[in-house]
Amino acid sequence: MADAAIEANGLVREFKKGPRAVDGIDLRVEPGEVYGFLGPNGAGKSTTVHMFTTLLPPTAGTARVAGFDVVENGPDVRAVIGAALQEAALDPFLTGREHMKLQTALHGMSGDEARQRGISLLERVGLTQAADRRVGGYSGGMKRRLDLALALVHRPRILFLDEPTTGLDPQSRSALWEEVQRLAGDRGVTVFLTTQYLEEADVLADRVGIIHRGKIVAEGTPEALKAEIGRPSVEAIPVDPEELERMKGVLSRFGESVTGSVKGASVRLSGGDAQLADVVRALDAENLAIQELQLHAPTLDDVFLAKTGRSLEGEHEEPADPESEENPVAA
Repeated sequence: MADAAIEANGLVREFKKGPRAVDGIDLRVEPGEVYGFLGPNGAGKSTTVHMFTTLLPPTAGTARVAGFDVVENGPDVRAVIGAALQEAALDPFLTGREHMKLQTALHGMSGDEARQRGISLLERVGLTQAADRRVGGYSGGMKRRLDLALALVHRPRILFLDEPTTGLDPQSRSALWEEVQRLAGDRGVTVFLTTQYLEEADVLADRVGIIHRGKIVAEGTPEALKAEIGRPSVEAIPVDPEELERMKGVLSRFGESVTGSVKGASVRLSGGDAQLADVVRALDAENLAIQELQLHAPTLDDVFLAKTGRSLEGEHEEPADPESEENPVAA
């Protein structure tokens, strides 16, 4: 079997004053694959990325990136990866062009090669017109795009993106998605993407790993994971809000209750979408007027709920481990 782009075996990271942030995970990402690492805040996503990028040493287990051990071969790992982490390391007093000049110099480029690379990447992420403005005046989306461009200066084979679209407006998020798809599709870059956005994982990832409390609880293609759940859900909203409890009672005959609109009743159909006609007849027999009736296909949130007993969408933030905020030391 060919070398994996990214591989972890029994990977653990434990902080002195807290629980295991990463608790013995195994995963394998193939070259050219977009791997979505999905989970709520505090699940262990960023800690995993910090170990893969040599910013934190593992407590136990092993991790290899591009065939190099992250502990034994840290410089080799860093030579072939790019990383855009949650907090962009940008100087607000430098312009976008000055950032590119500094980054190309750090990677040993100079003269015309460095200048052309900077121009090309700024154009690629849509920052040509803002190139000579100080970064302190950039929007959040512009900063994210500049950070991505900086991560691509040395043409990395493997790119780590740690929640790259958190806090971005829909237009900026869409632009970044397009760039990730272009990198993977046109250039064969392996992308390890952490996210808490279900749609992002569904759109971008070839495969998804769901992490919960430091453990991978599910892994596969988005389609395969949703197929495991299989059954769709139906949601009905009554014309008269006073009839909601009666409507819930009728729908409970057809499957288990699931989270939906506060104005309606929702159940996962035990017999699949073939039951929809029976649901409508049962509501009609009880003289329950329906304002809205929707059939929902399984989603990644349904997968997360089935695997963990909780919903990912709308989760409250879990407190970060106090030691995880310390400055990590490169391996």
